[in-house]
Amino acid sequence: MGLRIATNIASQTVQKNLKEVSEKNNSTMDQLSSGRRITKAADDAAGLGISTNLEAQTKSLRQAARNASDGISLVQTAEGGLNESTNILTRLRELSVQAASDTLGDNERGFLDKEYQQLVVEMDRIAQSTTFNGTKLLAGDVGNGNLDFHVGAYAGEQNIISYNADSADATSEAIGVAGSNVAAKDSAKDAMAIIDEGINRIVNLRSEMGAVQSRLQSTVSNIEVQAINQDAARSKIQDVDVAEASAKLASTSLVKHSAIST
Repeated sequence: MGLRIATNIASQTVQKNLKEVSEKNNSTMDQLSSGRRITKAADDAAGLGISTNLEAQTKSLRQAARNASDGISLVQTAEGGLNESTNILTRLRELSVQAASDTLGDNERGFLDKEYQQLVVEMDRIAQSTTFNGTKLLAGDVGNGNLDFHVGAYAGEQNIISYNADSADATSEAIGVAGSNVAAKDSAKDAMAIIDEGINRIVNLRSEMGAVQSRLQSTVSNIEVQAINQDAARSKIQDVDVAEASAKLASTSLVKHSAIST
């Protein structure tokens, strides 16, 4: 009777089970170390696709929020320049009222007019030097057109907030005080009306900028809420439940140890 080597079915079964348990054990360890339930497409292909898209959208939303914040900084820079222009106009009006009085002679009015003209020059300097990242904000029609702030995760006009840089003209000519003076009583009286109109123009510009800034601030708040909600949705799909994974690891480790000891 010939000899026959029999296959050890029990041993093969143990090895198969040990391999499966080891793979589960390693997979759980990967999840715990990465903090993610889905570490590869094989874990959950559909979940991976959804969570990847949500993560991309969340990061895009946060960048959009930064864009809106940069837009707020730009508008605040322009508004700061207009605030100083308002201070100059206030001083110009004070000088015009002083020069309109007959308690002053021509010499004194001449002294006042020197300050007046220097302030007009300073107004132009402010208009030309108020910039954000090299872009002039108060110089008027310099070819900038609309400055667009992209404040959404996707393309489209609904995700654009614009600031019209060409219409924001705070030069002395646009405000109306260029060429005015307080060297004589009558010209000082004329200057009062001119300055009043200029103040109204500045106030209108500031109100427009305030509206844009308010809209951008609301946009930032809305985007931040969207980003938080989307990140929470992604987390539910992709992130690991530490307690569940830890229990699973303990279970597979025990089974693996028992299989090796057998």
